[in-house]
Amino acid sequence: MRVRVILTAALAAGVLGLTGSAALADGYKTCTKLDKASWKPASEAEAKAKALGYEVRRSKVEGSCYEVYGVKEGKLYELFYSPEDLSLKHTIAK
Repeated sequence: MRVRVILTAALAAGVLGLTGSAALADGYKTCTKLDKASWKPASEAEAKAKALGYEVRRSKVEGSCYEVYGVKEGKLYELFYSPEDLSLKHTIAK
């Protein structure tokens, strides 16, 4: 009986762990296959977001994309830019 309880708890923890990690992975990750040494600067992706009217809060590399966090009209957005040509690939409203 005790073994069954332990196994059930371990299985539940594993399922919760998989579900939790999937919930955190909401980003767009594939923007280019170009080597990082050839990428344009992240500051240029931020400048593009500012030109679109976003107040840029921060940016980071997500997979092979520049992910720019910005606020526009009171809403938070995640903008995904290709570091190859700085084209906007995806936008997520939070």
